[in-house]
Amino acid sequence: MQKPAKYLVVIDAAGEMVARMFDEERRLLADFDASSSEVAVMTQGLAPTRSAADDAWDHALRGHSRQEREQAEVFALDV
Repeated sequence: MQKPAKYLVVIDAAGEMVARMFDEERRLLADFDASSSEVAVMTQGLAPTRSAADDAWDHALRGHSRQEREQAEVFALDV
């Protein structure tokens, strides 16, 4: 059984904005185009933080540069 998504990270991936969903242990559950309407629905009323550069995200976002991680928006989803 898959755990529910806890985090939605909107991040630049080689010039394309992607949305990545992670569970509470920061395991990747899904990724998709950040311009999709689903992102707007999921983040409605939520304020992002810019916290993807901290150590907690090292493994989950290992393919991203430090700059991409610093500019990422991290949303804590209501689960």
